Amino acid sequence: MARKPLTKEQIAARVAKAKATREAKKQAAMAMMGVEQSKIKTVRKKRKMSAEQKAAAVERLRKARENKGPSENKLIDETVRNLPDDNPLSLKNVREWIKENKALLSSIRSHRESKDSAERSFYNRVDTYVANLEAYLRSGVYLNNFYGSSMQHKIQYRVTHMAYHKDGTPKRTVGYWYPDVGLYTEEMAKQ
Repeated sequence: MARKPLTKEQIAARVAKAKATREAKKQAAMAMMGVEQSKIKTVRKKRKMSAEQKAAAVERLRKARENKGPSENKLIDETVRNLPDDNPLSLKNVREWIKENKALLSSIRSHRESKDSAERSFYNRVDTYVANLEAYLRSGVYLNNFYGSSMQHKIQYRVTHMAYHKDGTPKRTVGYWYPDVGLYTEEMAKQ
């Protein structure tokens, strides 16, 4: 047996009844969780401003920004903050490297789950590099063996406390920088 088509009034009544039922269930659930209706925030509509009010608001905002002063970068480690801009691991350089490598990450996102292991490895290396750079800004401890926008430079190790053999001669490793001889090379090791 076919159903009779509903009239507009019947459809409107059904919609109103469904809306009321949904609202009643919502209120019951909120009451069961202990949330009062008065605590629910309503979204305010954007205020309409005249041209004069906008100009006054812009002027107030400009004055507030002037009074605020320069950023102190409190979340950045003090040792990193105090490095000069010409230092390879300065805040300015590291932020630039992070920006470049994040852009690279977004362009190679498909490599993350690639079947080619070289692509996956490259994605993971760049992702780890970005994470380590961000950790360096927070802690001041540089975790990578390479630096630069595309990890093109190798970190130079510097010995701050010398180690000695039993006979009193210093222990040295090729490629490390020592305070008494500078960079220790293969030629120095052969002598």
